[in-house]
Amino acid sequence: MSQTVETKVDKGLREGVMSGPELAAQALASIAPSAVIAFTAAAIFLGAGNGTMYAFALATIVILCVGYIVSMFARRHPSAGSLYTYVSKGLGPTGAFAAGVALLIGSWGIAAGSLGGAASYFSDLLQLFGIPATGTVWLVILTVLLGGLATFFTIIGIRMSARVSLVLELISVFIITVLLITSLVWLGPDAWDPTQFSLEGVPFQGIAAGMVLGILGFVGFSSADALGREARNPKTAIPRAIMWSALFVGVLYVFSAYTQIAVLGDELGEVASPLQAINDRIGMPGWFAPILVFGVAASFFAVVVAPLNVVGRIIYVMGKEGVAPERFGRTHETHLTPHRVLLVAGAAAIILDVILLIAGTHPMDIVVWVDTYGTYGYMVAYALVAIAGVVYTRRHGIPNGMVWLCAVVAVVAMAYVFIANVWPVPAFPFNVIPYIFLATMLAAFLRFWWIKANRPEVLARIGHTHTEEMSGIG
Repeated sequence: MSQTVETKVDKGLREGVMSGPELAAQALASIAPSAVIAFTAAAIFLGAGNGTMYAFALATIVILCVGYIVSMFARRHPSAGSLYTYVSKGLGPTGAFAAGVALLIGSWGIAAGSLGGAASYFSDLLQLFGIPATGTVWLVILTVLLGGLATFFTIIGIRMSARVSLVLELISVFIITVLLITSLVWLGPDAWDPTQFSLEGVPFQGIAAGMVLGILGFVGFSSADALGREARNPKTAIPRAIMWSALFVGVLYVFSAYTQIAVLGDELGEVASPLQAINDRIGMPGWFAPILVFGVAASFFAVVVAPLNVVGRIIYVMGKEGVAPERFGRTHETHLTPHRVLLVAGAAAIILDVILLIAGTHPMDIVVWVDTYGTYGYMVAYALVAIAGVVYTRRHGIPNGMVWLCAVVAVVAMAYVFIANVWPVPAFPFNVIPYIFLATMLAAFLRFWWIKANRPEVLARIGHTHTEEMSGIG
C-alpha cells in the first residue's frame, strides 16, 4: 500500500472513531424498540394475559446472559467480524463460519423485513397528510426510495448512519414514552394495576410462549460489536454499549407492557394498533397522531440502516480472510466503508420486498415473514457464541462460573424458542421458513467445504482479522 493510501486510511479511521453513546445508538437502532412496542405486547397478551410483563422480564434476563458472553469476547478480541470472530476463538473455523452466516442471515433478514414496515408506516403517514399513498405502486415506490436511502447512509459513513439511526430511534422512543406516561396520568389512581404483579390465574405456558416473542424483540442488540474498527476504546465501549442498551430496552418493554394493559385491559389483544388505540382512548390532540405514526415509521427505517452496517462489516472481514471473494474485503476510496457489500445487500432487500409486494403481500406480513427468517439466524449465532464462550474460557483458564450459567440459560432459551416456532407445525408460510433458513445455511456451507478442499490455508485465517489489521481501498 502506498504512503498516500495509508495516510488516507489512518485519517479516515481517526475521523470515523465512534464514542460509547454512538455505539449504544447502533445497538438501540438494531433492536428498534419502538416497532416492537407497537405490536409485540399485544401478541404476548393473547397467551400470557396479565403476565405479559413477566414474559418481557424473563426475555431480558436471557438476552443479558447472551450479552455477558458477547461482552467477554468483545473485551479481548474487538473486531468488525462480530460473533463470527468470537466463535472462532472457541469452536474453530467451522463454528465461526456457521455463526457468521447465521448472523448475516439474521442481520439482512431483519433489515429486509423492517423495510416493509417502514414503507407501510410512511404510507400511513402520507395518508394522514392527505396524500393518497395507497396501493401496490405507492408501496413499491416507497420501498425503493427508503431502501435506497438506507443503503446510501450506510455507504457514506458509519458515524452518519449511526447518528441517523440514533436520532430517529430516540425521537420514536420519546414520542411513545410521552404517550405512555400521559396515559398513566390520564388514568389517575387507576394507573396502579396490582393484578399485573400477581401470578394468580396466569398460565405459565403463556408466559413461556410469550418469552419467544420477547426474545425476538431483542434481536440485533449485540450489533455494536461489529464496529470494533470504528470504536474509540473498543474493549471498554463495546461491552458497555451491548449491556446497557439491552438493559434499557428490557426496562422499556416491561414498562410499555404494563401501561398498555393498564389502559386497554382485555382490549389489548383485540385492537389492530394498540398505540393508536391508546391515543384515541385518552383523547390526545389531533396533531399527535401523525407524530406517533412518524415515530413508528422512523423506528422501522432505523432498523433497516443498522443491520446493514453489520452485514457490511462481517462480509468485509470474510473478504479480508478469503472466506468471501476478495473484492468484498476492500473499502470505498472516499468513505472507507465496505460499499460493494452494502450495495448488494441493500439492493437484495429492496428486490425481495418489491417481489413480495407485487405478489400481493401486505407490507406488515413482509415484516413478520422475513423477520422470522432472520430471527432463526440470530438464534443460531447466539447459541454458538454461548457455547464458544464456555470452551474459550475453559481452554484459557479463565474463571467461567458466570459464563457457564449464562451459556446454559442462553442455549436452553434459544432451543425453546426454536421448538416453539416449529411445533406444533404452524400455518403457511411459517411452516416452510425454518427450511428456507436451513437451505440457506446449507448453500453457504457449500462454499465452506469448497474452501476446505481447495484452499485450506484460508481456514487458518478465520478469526484472526482484528481492528488494527484492517485496510484496503478499492
